[in-house]
Parts: sequence; C-alpha cells; structure tokens
Amino acid sequence: MPVGTHGTVKALRNEDIEELDYNLILGNAYHLYLRPGTEVIKHSGGLHRFMSWKHNILTDSGGFQVFSLTRFRKIKNDGIYFRSHIDGSEHLLTPEKVVQIQSDFGSDILMPLDVCTPSDCSIKDAENALRITTEWAERSHNVWKKSETYKKSYLFGIIQGNFFKELRKRSVSEVCSIDLPGYAIGGLSVGESPLLFKEMLAYTSLLMPEEKPRYLMGVGTPDYILDAVENGMDLFDSVFPTRISRNAMVFTPRGTLSLRRENIKMDLQPIDPECRCYTCMHYSKAYIRHLFKAREINASVLTTYHNLYFMNQLMKNIRYSIENGKFKEFKKEFLKKYMQNQN
Repeated sequence: MPVGTHGTVKALRNEDIEELDYNLILGNAYHLYLRPGTEVIKHSGGLHRFMSWKHNILTDSGGFQVFSLTRFRKIKNDGIYFRSHIDGSEHLLTPEKVVQIQSDFGSDILMPLDVCTPSDCSIKDAENALRITTEWAERSHNVWKKSETYKKSYLFGIIQGNFFKELRKRSVSEVCSIDLPGYAIGGLSVGESPLLFKEMLAYTSLLMPEEKPRYLMGVGTPDYILDAVENGMDLFDSVFPTRISRNAMVFTPRGTLSLRRENIKMDLQPIDPECRCYTCMHYSKAYIRHLFKAREINASVLTTYHNLYFMNQLMKNIRYSIENGKFKEFKKEFLKKYMQNQN
C-alpha cells in the first residue's frame, strides 16, 4: 500500500496511482484528525470524496505516532493524552474515539489504537503495552460493531509483544480470539537487526490464523517483503519507497541507486532499461539527476512514479510465482541480483 499520510501520496496525482494499478492506499487517522480535522472530512462526504479517490483506503490509528512522538504523549488505560505536534493543542485519543474518527472518514480498513514499543523495551513495559493493546482491541471491536459503517468496513487487530516470544504468543492468542476480519503484526522493523526481525516474524506468523488476511505494518523494502510473504503475510505498507524517491534514491533490479552520483552526470540510460514505467520510457538518469540538482519538483514526481511501479511489479511477480509454485526460486534469484550492491 502506498502511504498517503495526509490524504495524498506525495508527488503523485490519484490518476497516477490508478495508472500504476494500486487500488488500496493508506492514510493516517492521527494526522488527518489534527489537520484538516474530522469535521471537514465528514462535511466533505468522507475521505474518499474529500481526496477524490474512488478505491480503497486503510487508515492507521495513530499508534505508531504514539511510538515515534514520545515527547508529546502520555499513555494511560483510558487512552492517549498528547499535545499536537502542529500547534501544541491538547487531545485525548481513546480506542472508541479512534474507531469513530475512522468511521466518519469512511475508511474501508480500520486499525485500532495500540501501543507500539521500541526494540530496547523491557519485558515489564512490553507486557504492559500488550495488556493495553488487547484491552483497546476489545473496546475497538465493541464500538466498531455498533458503528454506521460496520457492514461496509473491516477492523483489523494488531499483535504486539515486542521481541519476547512468550509475549508475542500471548498477544496472538488474545487478539486473535476477538473475531475480526483480519490481523496485523505491529512492532517489527522498528530498529532491530534483520536477523531478529526474521526470527520474530517467523515465530509470530506461525501462530496466526491462516484463513484471515495478515498485514505486516511498516515494511516496504523488497527483501523484507519477500521474507514476509514466505511467512504467509499478505499486506504491507511503508513510506520508504516514496520517501527515498524524494531523496533521489530509486529501486533497480540490482539494488537501490542514488541519482545524485557524479558518475551518472552523462548517463543517458534510463533508471532501468528493462523497466516499462513512464519515467524509464521517457527520461534518462542524467536528466533526472539534473532535476534534483536544480531542485525541480518534477524530479520527485518521476522517481516516485518509478519506485511505486517497481514495487507493484514486484508484488505481481510474487503472486505469479506463488500461483506457479515457484516462489522460493523467484525469491532466491531476485535477492541474488538485488542484494549484490546493497551495504
């Protein structure tokens, strides 16, 4: 899922996202609640109409912002007390309020309020976060079932537990005992080592129900996605593909490439000669490098388009390999080429 935090995928129009064949994007309820505000979006007929997007939207609850904006908040059993990073105004987000906000938005997939913990968290703090996350999931489920959009939306549960296997097991048991349309793994890819990521992902995913969609939150690099798919995950989101685009970094079959490098100043080849995206069909690396050096807005447009095309083609190739019983071979060959230039 491309991330449109503020109701837009940065640097692209909705028409571009449709052309790239995406029909599910992510918005952030925390940011949209603060600006432009629930009243504006509800008055506009919901988030789809407000942003002129006719396809599906998943809204994140703001739980990760709780994790990343620690100096602005306090977590209590009833909810999260925080100061806006925009104007310093004080707010309280409860599980019930977060579901109501997303219902007012008309989100297709809703995420409950949860507590994400850092990789160096103590087991005591992780257990407390798990307890609160489970309680909030139950409260979210109760209010969602009574909401006006109940039959038109899907609420996913979020599994936490930090990097303690006994807590991950407990979280899966507790959250998945709530009958929800899908389940997500939270609290991974938060600064831990790749080996620890893989170990905890494999352990957690094995415990999850197979018949429900599985969403790995905050993961958007090809290597992590391939590991996740191998462990039965279905949905992914991350700002990574679009964020690096705006910093002149692009995906190629041989790894990421910085278009600021001096040695491509005269390179008239496209980013990837085999890529069929609009950017690669019309522009050279030398030209895009020039746009970045000149600080032209179109630089980010062209690289963002390419990176999202690359990611969508990756997902299509993954699905094709699964359907033909060749996923392991595809993963091996892809990573052999992709990782050769990675640090």
